[in-house]
Amino acid sequence: LLGPRSVFAHGIHLGEREAQRFSESGSSVIHCPTSNTFLGSGLMSMPFMRVPERPVPLGIATDVGGGTSYSMLATLGETYKVQMLNGYKPQASELFAMATLGNAQRLHIADEIGSLEPGKFADIVVLDPEATPVLKSRHELSQSLEDVLFALMILGDDRAVAATYVAGRCLHRRQAGAAQ
Repeated sequence: LLGPRSVFAHGIHLGEREAQRFSESGSSVIHCPTSNTFLGSGLMSMPFMRVPERPVPLGIATDVGGGTSYSMLATLGETYKVQMLNGYKPQASELFAMATLGNAQRLHIADEIGSLEPGKFADIVVLDPEATPVLKSRHELSQSLEDVLFALMILGDDRAVAATYVAGRCLHRRQAGAAQ
């Protein structure tokens, strides 16, 4: 079952031996924090999965069966909280990278999606860092892109999605003033 195309959800109960086998085989673990916290099933540790001698490839996803949200922003925010409980403070840019290019790599489609590069499909979500009054106030205090991304993943919700593009075609555009 283990191999470079194997993708396993959660990874909350992996021990050293299992993590070693995942690393050796190239198997991936997808962190689903909203379901793990809702069900009380455990907390996946990014530092444990990233031990340099046996790194386990990671991704981030919602979990339809046991999760509490389809929102990737909510999932990123929950990932941050879970990792803080594990004593690790991830950067917002690190989590956004895991959710985009990282997930594309886990699914072996990074040559098509996951980053903005010539020749790749333009699957894009446009986020508005001032979509709500709270986000707007926070955005005015932001001093870096890292600050903006952090605010979006902690305070953002579906109202922050200004537009979505699939293969370069706009499939959704929020109407002006509709977010607040």
